[in-house]
Amino acid sequence: MSDGRSEAMRGSYFSDSKYINKEKRVTPEKITKLKDNEVFIFGSNKSGRHGKGAAKQAIKWGAIYGQGEGIQGQTYAIPTKDKNIKTLSVIEIQKYVGNFIEYACKHKEQIFLVTPIGCGLAGYAASDIAPLFKNVLFLTNIHLPEEFWKYII
Repeated sequence: MSDGRSEAMRGSYFSDSKYINKEKRVTPEKITKLKDNEVFIFGSNKSGRHGKGAAKQAIKWGAIYGQGEGIQGQTYAIPTKDKNIKTLSVIEIQKYVGNFIEYACKHKEQIFLVTPIGCGLAGYAASDIAPLFKNVLFLTNIHLPEEFWKYII
């Protein structure tokens, strides 16, 4: 059995690499509804206290209070803060982004709408967080915020 991340890095899940059609893979700025195959990706804290920002919005699509990482209904939480609500380092966030990429590689039937995680309450700039997603360049089921694309292509 393979892990999805290794397959993504080898290219097994990549689309045609001759070009990147990022225009069709941009997360909308305002997400008010989800299609059945769409998953809302949001920044969370390790305690899963979904009280503000995109985390609070994620509750309406199944985010579970007390669960700080992973799939929850039609949402996926990526920790950007610790249990005490202190911002994680970019290196720590990278681990959780990697876990998400691995999950997305194993669930190609779903479309993952990544919000600008870490760029709100956690206080990072898109230039800090976007490079963590450079390995999704050819993963056609992952959509990124417009501002992230500027830093990875």
